[in-house]
Amino acid sequence: MNITYEIIPTEKVESCRDLCNELMVFQKSKAYIKPELFDHMNFDTRMIPSINGAIHNFIVVVKDEDDIVGYVYSNISTKETYSNDFATFFDLSSVSGNNVGCLSQFYIKEGYRQYGVGSTLFNMSMEWLKQFDDVQDYFIFVSNGNDDALKFYKRKGFSVSHKILAGFITVLRNNEEHS
Repeated sequence: MNITYEIIPTEKVESCRDLCNELMVFQKSKAYIKPELFDHMNFDTRMIPSINGAIHNFIVVVKDEDDIVGYVYSNISTKETYSNDFATFFDLSSVSGNNVGCLSQFYIKEGYRQYGVGSTLFNMSMEWLKQFDDVQDYFIFVSNGNDDALKFYKRKGFSVSHKILAGFITVLRNNEEHS
């Protein structure tokens, strides 16, 4: 294993297409509440609209030699971005500023988990998010059934705020006073 991390510009996001689609299949395989909602979620319906709707984007790919084996996508968006036809992800009035940070997508191929890759990606994302002085609220949305991800983010200091869509998604937040 020869693991490297590369921050890529949004113009190169196409390199995440297969892993993003793999993430949606993985989430569906774990889900016990409305797994069919994942049938219409893929790179084109999740990643591209999120990138286009964000103010700032941050994408890191993990490579083993030339193969991309994981990625993380974080963004800064207006809080209104998270109230749409699909769901209202949090109480907009609970956010102190106009913008929020979100660790939006996070996926590591099976054989590369448990080697610290996830912690490295998480730390890179948090460092990037924290450089925006006007953003104090960070969110992570975990699909139902993905208990390992939920435990991981709790270990990293996030706490469960609430659930949306009848438990389909658990909303985690960095700032415990909002829970």
